[in-house]
Amino acid sequence: MPSFDIVSEVDLVEVKNALDQCNKEVGNRYDFKGSDARVEQAEKVLTMYADAEFQLDQVKDVLINKLAKRNVDVRCLEYGKVEKVSGNKVKQTVTVKVGVETELAKKLVRIIKDSKIKVQASIQGDTVRVTGAKRDNLQEVIALMRKEITDFPLQYQNFRD
Repeated sequence: MPSFDIVSEVDLVEVKNALDQCNKEVGNRYDFKGSDARVEQAEKVLTMYADAEFQLDQVKDVLINKLAKRNVDVRCLEYGKVEKVSGNKVKQTVTVKVGVETELAKKLVRIIKDSKIKVQASIQGDTVRVTGAKRDNLQEVIALMRKEITDFPLQYQNFRD
């Protein structure tokens, strides 16, 4: 039985490289001279620091540009609220979402079942496995997912015949 997995993965090495490039650019820019603007990483959580909120927005723009150049899908970022630190300094946490959450996985399974394509979809941890008798049916499901889910990055891996 042919099958494939619907997953959502982010290359954390590329995120780290983009973060280093972002910090280098922020350190070299004239409008950030003398400020404490930077981005730090702790596993899948990025923390942006700046002296004011408008600088935080500029740091976010630089970060998004660097991530996009390194082929990291920016739809996987979830922004926290802007918090005040000491004085007038601000920070914002950004979570890198990895894996298909159960709510999204249930939505994917529902879309597949409602499509009446002759395949079975099952949730396995943070992936959704789709199994069918024909390869063409599986390709139909991939095309359907690309059309239906536009707000979250999905990859289709582990294709077995």
